[in-house]
Amino acid sequence: MLSIKNTSENTAHITEQAYLEGEKIAEVRHEYVDGVVYAMAGTSLRHNDIAINITSLLRPLTRGTPCKVNASDVKVRAQRSKAYYYPDVIVGCQRDSTDSHFLEKPCLIVEVTSKSTEWKDFTEKLIAYQRLASLQVYLIVAQDQPQVTLFYRDAEGAWDVTRFDDLEQTLTLPCPECTLSLADIYEGVDFTQPAEPDA
Repeated sequence: MLSIKNTSENTAHITEQAYLEGEKIAEVRHEYVDGVVYAMAGTSLRHNDIAINITSLLRPLTRGTPCKVNASDVKVRAQRSKAYYYPDVIVGCQRDSTDSHFLEKPCLIVEVTSKSTEWKDFTEKLIAYQRLASLQVYLIVAQDQPQVTLFYRDAEGAWDVTRFDDLEQTLTLPCPECTLSLADIYEGVDFTQPAEPDA
């Protein structure tokens, strides 16, 4: 997930429609939560490398299927939470017909987390994403260590969680159906160097 810049400019409430129209011409992306808009900052090189690794792993698996992989420039609409977010990776197998700029029925969402976004990824977004009826898996991928937290919907529809923290481990996804290794997710990442500069 990208860092959020909270500014005094985002205290005024705007409608969803005004937000969506503004995003089409905005030079900086914004997330929207219940009428409040938050500008998004850039990411670290490592963050970007990890997100590209995951996108590159998933893209070949969806060829010839109804599923599509999108990167961080496509929004997800969490209608019940009155929010729009930009996940780092999103997979949808049900095409949304309401708008060409966001997805409402993703089956997989991935956020690459950082010090500044960890709380939001594990709380606000977790709650919002789990309320999406189509979502089967929400992955939160750390960038300062090999650690992937997999929230998944079980056979009864309840949510459960598993954490992976060894590069030799693999995780199985139902959408798209595949197995990913942490070694592949973190390919090219040097954990001896800091993920982000110290503030």
